[in-house]
Amino acid sequence: MEKAKMDRISELTAISRVRELTEAEQAERKALREEYLADWRRGTIDVLENTYIVGPDGKKRKLQKKK
Repeated sequence: MEKAKMDRISELTAISRVRELTEAEQAERKALREEYLADWRRGTIDVLENTYIVGPDGKKRKLQKKK
């Protein structure tokens, strides 16, 4: 996620502490948060898909996805 968008989320959060956000601001913050979470989830999944476990016998095995 772009730094400008993350800064905007922080800005809207700071504003919400001072006054109530307008409906447009609430919708903007919600959309930005959803985008941030989607990016975070994608990055986390990428890391987990490239994670290997080394067993006591020294063999590497790919981390299995929970069912």
